[in-house]
Amino acid sequence: MAEEERNPHETVILGVILVALLMFAIDSTIVLLAFPDIVSTLHSNLSTIIWVILVYMLVSAIATTQFGRIGDIYGRSRIFNAGIAVFTIASFLCGIANTDILLIAFRILQGLGGAMVSATSSAIIADTFARHRIGRAYGYTATGYNVGAILGIVLGGFITTFVGYRYIFFINVPIGIVALILGLRYVKDKTTYKEKLDISGMITLGVAVTLLLFGGVLIASVGVNTFNVALLVIGAILALAFYFMEKRSENPTIKFDMFSNVVFRNSIFASFFQGLGFLGVTFMIIMYLQGVRGLSPLNASLLLVPGYILSSIIAPFMGRFSDKHGARVIATIGLAVQIIGVLVYMTLGTSTSVYTVILGSIIIGSGAAMFWPANNSAIMTHADPKRFGVASGLMRLFSGMGMMGSFIIVMIVAAASIPRSVAFEIFVGTSKIIGGVAGGFVGGMHAAFVAMIALLIIAGITSLTRGKEERARPSAYDAVTA
Repeated sequence: MAEEERNPHETVILGVILVALLMFAIDSTIVLLAFPDIVSTLHSNLSTIIWVILVYMLVSAIATTQFGRIGDIYGRSRIFNAGIAVFTIASFLCGIANTDILLIAFRILQGLGGAMVSATSSAIIADTFARHRIGRAYGYTATGYNVGAILGIVLGGFITTFVGYRYIFFINVPIGIVALILGLRYVKDKTTYKEKLDISGMITLGVAVTLLLFGGVLIASVGVNTFNVALLVIGAILALAFYFMEKRSENPTIKFDMFSNVVFRNSIFASFFQGLGFLGVTFMIIMYLQGVRGLSPLNASLLLVPGYILSSIIAPFMGRFSDKHGARVIATIGLAVQIIGVLVYMTLGTSTSVYTVILGSIIIGSGAAMFWPANNSAIMTHADPKRFGVASGLMRLFSGMGMMGSFIIVMIVAAASIPRSVAFEIFVGTSKIIGGVAGGFVGGMHAAFVAMIALLIIAGITSLTRGKEERARPSAYDAVTA
């Protein structure tokens, strides 16, 4: 089988994707540090402003599969570049928003732009790089995300202290303009696949995921009631209806026979369970450092930086390893390493040295660097090239649902020992736990960590049983389906 021709602009294309991911990663951590200033400047309250984070997470998770499918049909580069433009414009609008409702509305627009980019970026990498070199490319995207998270922490602290919170949004504008210029110049489609859009399926899927995630967030926010449960039930019914609709559709949004490939299927589910287990730990540690130990949001975040740094350094090497040996071994080891990191966090008490947090972050960051590039490349190398956008969107959908699920689990656990309103205040760094309640919170945190370890074990079993893969040239998918 002849080796795939190398794209002469692949380095620039990867650079554009890295700049876009860097921008989104900066935004994911930088906003957390600005909540007190946003609340006071916009004369709002925490229960409203918390949706600045939640709506972005919701929209990003909900829209990825739909935009991935649109990219497959009308051009992934068009959706990618349009997403950068939307995100950049929305960032400027967020910066000038003078009410909390406007800010939340513009964050929805930002989430749509982010979904357009994230739904197509992995597909563009799969289009650009030969299958036997794709893991290394995903390793660099993991590096870009980690560097962005670090910059978000450092810049967020500096900007909110010395400049003003609005510039945490304005900072995206010049970055976005550069990314858009380069994207329009170099990110081009190899081909498009002319099929009809499955409008009814896309709408049904979007509504189902919206109801499921929104219902879960409301349960975390206000507790279980008839309305919230009804949202979950209706969402589940619509998800089931979507499945049967797609089985009969001539041009389905999701072609479910994609899941007949065990490597693809198990890699998708490994991503979901890893997201459930991994991100919940991070959320809980931030609450612990701010609520129990009384650290500021900046100082709490800085303790997690060593993990991001190490992860960004080793991720490309782990991706290269997966190119040579497949994802199963290195991704599963990565999950085991993350479990060890959570066990380190299990030793935290009300007066434990904060250096324990640094050690845990280094271990967990190392595990993440092993898992993400390998698992992402396994998903994309075992997807039909005609549906790279759908595969990329599914990957983001499942990881996004895992992230939202983690947030929900953490808030439910925290609410078992402290009032929900206080839990939200601790999460964004505007309050801390006083007196004997701290011990109860730490006990709840340990219980949450046990649940997170269980989820990571499920992810590990799923990863280990994905089957042996061969990074064949030029296409692992061809090798599997031939």
